[in-house]
Amino acid sequence: MERILNRREFLGAGVSATLALSLTPMEVPQQAIIDIHQHTHYARRSDGNLVAHQRTMGVTRTVLLPAGSQLGLDAECGGNQTVVDLRNEFPSEFVFFANEVPNLDIARTVIEKYLKIGACGIGEQKFPIDCDSPAIIKIAQLAQEYQVPILLHFQHNKYNTNFLRFHRILERFPKVNFIGHAQTFWGNIDKNHAQEVLYPKGPVTPGGYTDKLLSDYPNMFADLSAGSALNALTRDKDHAREFLKRHKSKVLYGSDCDDAIGDGKKCSGSECLQILRQLITSRSALEEALSENAKRVIPMDRKA
Repeated sequence: MERILNRREFLGAGVSATLALSLTPMEVPQQAIIDIHQHTHYARRSDGNLVAHQRTMGVTRTVLLPAGSQLGLDAECGGNQTVVDLRNEFPSEFVFFANEVPNLDIARTVIEKYLKIGACGIGEQKFPIDCDSPAIIKIAQLAQEYQVPILLHFQHNKYNTNFLRFHRILERFPKVNFIGHAQTFWGNIDKNHAQEVLYPKGPVTPGGYTDKLLSDYPNMFADLSAGSALNALTRDKDHAREFLKRHKSKVLYGSDCDDAIGDGKKCSGSECLQILRQLITSRSALEEALSENAKRVIPMDRKA
């Protein structure tokens, strides 16, 4: 049965049609931007629209995070092979992580398969288990063996739960770099954070659990992507300025947005770039957040 396309679908279809003829290697803009958090097939977005989206934002290199084989990161994102395929088509613009549901028997075998062909990290780990569970310990052991980071989505009572115990993992695996992401990670910049609140508003009381992890553990880093990070940066800009200054070597820009535009209010990645450029007044600190920290934390030129 035929159906009428909504406005977003119509625009996306038009972009897809023209991209097939127009996608060529990009010209690198003056300011390097590394996006550590994007997905293939995110909310059914085409690969062509994803490439165009990243170029519109001015991104010079993108880390693609695949879904697990049984869970699509809540958005039917593409799995391991889809990120490999896109990297192979645009090798100068994309790198990829490997992923699998960590408590499956096949998890190590699957992740290791893609680490052996060049994956430069593990994640996005976004699965309904405790953040210090035996399954996460096994993933951390694998990351330590291959010397790659892990990116984790922390969401109260849903994904990588019991976040306030995560320091145990950081202490057990001091040589593994962990990148924190999502609502519970960013909510806990506030010392008085109520764990059940996913998008808290209003002034931040300094000294939250996330702040302490970033200060006390050299192997803890922060993913500045999605509405969760954008909310943390905008709810209290005075706190955000000092937070970004205090953790200038620990924050990594990411987008994690599913739009096909790459600009404007509907694109959280573009909004985050704008906010970071407002809040970070030091050119060197901005470069750290947009690219240099990612280069240190993620071995993006890792060979098979």
